[in-house]
Amino acid sequence: MEKPAIHPYIPIIIGVFSVALSAIFVKMTVADSGVTAFYRMLFSVLIMSPVFLLKYTHEIKKLSKRDWLFASIAGVFLAFHFILWFESLNYTSVASSTVLVTLQPLFAFAGTYFFFKEKLSIKTLVSGAIAILGSVLIGYGDFQVSGSALYGDLLALIACALITAYLLFGQDVRKRLSLVTYTYVVYSISTITLFFYIVLKGESFGPYPASEWMWFLLLAIIPNLLGHTLFNWALKWVSTNVISIAILFEPIGAAILAYFILGEYLTVSQIVGGSVVLAGIMLFVTDYRKIKKYFFKINA
Repeated sequence: MEKPAIHPYIPIIIGVFSVALSAIFVKMTVADSGVTAFYRMLFSVLIMSPVFLLKYTHEIKKLSKRDWLFASIAGVFLAFHFILWFESLNYTSVASSTVLVTLQPLFAFAGTYFFFKEKLSIKTLVSGAIAILGSVLIGYGDFQVSGSALYGDLLALIACALITAYLLFGQDVRKRLSLVTYTYVVYSISTITLFFYIVLKGESFGPYPASEWMWFLLLAIIPNLLGHTLFNWALKWVSTNVISIAILFEPIGAAILAYFILGEYLTVSQIVGGSVVLAGIMLFVTDYRKIKKYFFKINA
């Protein structure tokens, strides 16, 4: 394996910062949640189109009817994940929303337990209980602030469940396709889903001020394309567990950015509850034997 041009931790840090900006950009928009999600996905597809059309169209032939079905379901789940997560940011804080969305690893294990009958380990049960306790603390604190904040927290939790369903339906299809082709197909289906959602809801596609288009474009470029691309690049040299742990810093980065950019202050319940949630998820995703063995996967 060739030595990387730069240390993999640098792109990982940039990737975490990139995905942390997602909630900030959404907060800056004035459009409806469905519209914001639609343009985020549409611009992502348009930016990817030249690369896909020039190099990857032949991979479409690999898709069976079952693959198309699962990719379509994944795209629909992704669309509604964005709708509900963006909507949650209208009611609750960036900190609460992003922390609750990071519960995805536990939702994923619950999904594999119920659908694939995977066994529950003691570590999973303990980490799940810790994370749930943290969620309850956040929800209780937000309810003391306002009922709408708790409603936003519930939307974030549902959004987390939907992104987990998206990953579960997509993982089998992803094995037979390159990252570019799989992402392009699912993003395209998600865009079409969001288009019909907006039409049915009677929301407006525009016109919007120039600043609004800037936020739509930044959502597509920075969190969607830059952030996740950097994580996938780094996976060549570092363990998946390192990426999983790094992503847990997204709520921390988002909370810091929200404080300086949006003036959002953290409550005691958010700090305590968020810390408990992240501790539980870190316990869940960490494989200490693999971390010790693969923490530095770089050839000298």
